[in-house]
Amino acid sequence: MSPLVSRTSRTSAPWLAFLAAVTLGALALVVPTRAAIADPLESCTPTQGAVVAVDFGAWGGPLLRGCDATPTTGLDLLHEAGFTTTGTAHDGPGFICRIGSPAFETGAERPTPADEACQLTPPATAYWSYWIAPAGQDHWTYSPLGAMAQRPGPGEVEAWVFGGTDIGGSTGAPSFTPASVRASGPTPTPSATPTPTANPTGTPEPVRPTEAQVKAVANYLVGQLTDGDHVDNWGVDYHRTIAVATALAGTGGQAQTLTKVVDYLRAHVDAAIFPNGDTAAPHAGNLADLALLSTIIGGDPRAFGGRDLIATLTDNVCAATDVAAGCAAAGDFAGSAGPMSHASALLALKRAGVTPPAATVSRLTAQQCATGAFAGGWLSPTDACDPDLAATALAVLALHTLGGHDAALNSAKAFLSGAQEPDGGYQPWTGAGFSDTYPTGYAAQALAVLGLADRAAAATGLLVARIATGGGLSPDPSNPDADLAATTGAALALAGKNLATLGETPPPAGPRPDLVKGVSYLVAPTNLIDGRYYESFPGFPDFGLSIDGAYALAATGGDDARLRAIVEFLRGGGAVGDSGFTVDTWLGIGTDYAAGGAIGKVALLAQVTGYDPRSFGGHDLIAALGDVTCAKLDVQAGCAGPGNYRYATSVFGQSLGIIAQRRAGQGDAATKPVDFLKSLQRADGSFPSLIPAADADRDVDSTAMAAMALAPLAGDPAAVSAVDKALTWIASTQKEHGGFPGAAGDSTNSTALAIQGLTQRGDTYARQVDKALSFLAGQQNDDGGFTVAAGGQAGSDVRASTQVVGGATGVSFAALTRDVHELPGPDPSGTPTTNPTPTPTASQSASPSAAPSVSPPSAGTGGHSSGNLPRTGWSIVTITLLALVLVVAGILLRVSARRRALSGTGGLS
Repeated sequence: MSPLVSRTSRTSAPWLAFLAAVTLGALALVVPTRAAIADPLESCTPTQGAVVAVDFGAWGGPLLRGCDATPTTGLDLLHEAGFTTTGTAHDGPGFICRIGSPAFETGAERPTPADEACQLTPPATAYWSYWIAPAGQDHWTYSPLGAMAQRPGPGEVEAWVFGGTDIGGSTGAPSFTPASVRASGPTPTPSATPTPTANPTGTPEPVRPTEAQVKAVANYLVGQLTDGDHVDNWGVDYHRTIAVATALAGTGGQAQTLTKVVDYLRAHVDAAIFPNGDTAAPHAGNLADLALLSTIIGGDPRAFGGRDLIATLTDNVCAATDVAAGCAAAGDFAGSAGPMSHASALLALKRAGVTPPAATVSRLTAQQCATGAFAGGWLSPTDACDPDLAATALAVLALHTLGGHDAALNSAKAFLSGAQEPDGGYQPWTGAGFSDTYPTGYAAQALAVLGLADRAAAATGLLVARIATGGGLSPDPSNPDADLAATTGAALALAGKNLATLGETPPPAGPRPDLVKGVSYLVAPTNLIDGRYYESFPGFPDFGLSIDGAYALAATGGDDARLRAIVEFLRGGGAVGDSGFTVDTWLGIGTDYAAGGAIGKVALLAQVTGYDPRSFGGHDLIAALGDVTCAKLDVQAGCAGPGNYRYATSVFGQSLGIIAQRRAGQGDAATKPVDFLKSLQRADGSFPSLIPAADADRDVDSTAMAAMALAPLAGDPAAVSAVDKALTWIASTQKEHGGFPGAAGDSTNSTALAIQGLTQRGDTYARQVDKALSFLAGQQNDDGGFTVAAGGQAGSDVRASTQVVGGATGVSFAALTRDVHELPGPDPSGTPTTNPTPTPTASQSASPSAAPSVSPPSAGTGGHSSGNLPRTGWSIVTITLLALVLVVAGILLRVSARRRALSGTGGLS
């Protein structure tokens, strides 16, 4: 026997057994990948390959870059360029916690174990953020996808920077330029770690009105009516009566009173529009306002109380100056005192479907001052222009509705922008020295239709500040008491409405996402592995994503067998192979790293599907939520404050825990968590994504999630107000195409969650929900899945699709129920049973809805959800090397056994 054979037969079996154990264990432990040999930098050109740069400046190290001529994913690029990575124990290798390079400190990965244990997701203040710059782009973009989902294009450059950022990547970008690290660029120099910047403006967010405040305004208006049907001001005041009715049409909630007032006006129409008899000029203001009111409430202004209000307007257009007939000039509406009532008449005609006579339109445009404003009365060519804000606003609304007056509108826009006071309001006259409520209310409407959303919000914020005791608004700083004229002038703006669109019949419902096709995509064998789970890294189930998929199937009722299979997989521990990565690992119950958000998510899944959350997978998940509820601020223990769930570092996690506790009848136990969630709301109504949050962190997804968690607390005025403010803010962020912004751009994920949130007040936000559903339909692919974002990376994304399929049904987590726990076990080889569900509508409530992922966003089939950090993992090269080690080990073990058999030391079966 040769010495080599002798050594092998003595030592190979125990050594190989140890090697196999370590190699298999590597898939369950936090271990680094091995560095590959990068392609030469010159192999990457503007048309081939991609470059990745890693900045070790946080540790005084260099800025290193590498090339991969044929990258498949961002993660593959990182590894093939010569870098190593380590994941977290909680999430597996799918979330990059450490990065190393042989060119820096002999490959020691950073941060070190002493600085970051890599047990849970690192904080947003200190982690490896992921940035991309496609060919030709001269700035960095925070990657909307995880590195396993991101597919680098030819000539692309990517960067990894350690430090802090927010969910949208508005801070913490690389301090070096893409050009400096491209293949054609100069050798990069080390850079300092960028410091996150604060809110660039530092301007306080304007306060937005809550639904409760709008209701209080309506109640005040009702209280000002005599006999419940008109305003009396030393006699019937028809002008103010019409104004109250119009305001009530905008604020809503007073249908009976509105009907009563309109009936009164119908019965007294002649007295309202012909105060001096029908042989004299009409009261042009009342006539125009009444015609407009009739259209707003869905009536017919051609048959109002026996009068054709439209014909009365057109029949009283002045052909020439005739003071006795109430005509200051040709083109006037007889009896009109100036641009304000004239603009109202134009608006009333156009909204009734009548094109105003050309002379009436040119009469208004000729009155515009050089400043862009309109005066309160008619001006002659030699008169000085004293701007009137209400008249200017009405003129803007009329010209905007008529169309074709861009120059006049741009001039008015410039005037309104320049005239706005620092407090958001407008002066009643030049030099008044204070903001007045009445003109500010009209100006807010005009600013909204001009697209000046921030200025409109500032104006509305002033109106909110003027709400007095009893719900009415005070007129100015010197008078704290409520005033009827000020309140009617402000009501529509407070309700988010304007005279140009109030009462419009919504257009026919647009296209809807095909949820049957969506379910088919989600349960396809290439996506739902073994019919039981989703993964973001080969061999590692993504428990958060799997639960999202289960929520989607519960929401649609599209495949109960697959739904139960997922739940049973999770209830049974979720083990795959010998990885050692299980649901218990993910939850951390009983350890120092118990993750409250994950516990809440699993507990809610049990409740949704009819299982007992107090006995699920060997745990009492409701008791576990109580155990991880923080009593005080303790950063080291994962507590951001009293009521925060331990290591629930997102609003998602906090909200899911609250919903699970309350559904389990633990309302008292959820009190402090609810208070903590309320404390996270911004003054503008939004919620951040992360806990603790950066100043600029405002997130549609998280705001919708918080609204769903707080909406069931109908008896808590603070919670009701928080929901109202949250939904108002969400609606204000909707894009013209119907989508909503997220970290990935105009995001399908964010849009689906916005639908779920807005449906909490379905009647108020029906139009927004309809547009959002149409947007989602446009992002659905032929395979039934959905893209991550409009204009983003093509193709379907599993993570986004789970959110869309469930979210498009529009029902909150608090109502999500699909009991499948008594169904027979699923047949993984069978054909999915997709039961078509009705097309979702803004008010649909029969179907439950999908839930956002509380776990950190994983790489692989899906990108990271808005409000979370990008996840990354191992490359295929690393997995191949591990497999080769096992193969070689097996061969050597077999040879060793044969040697022992031949020498009489053992046998081989």
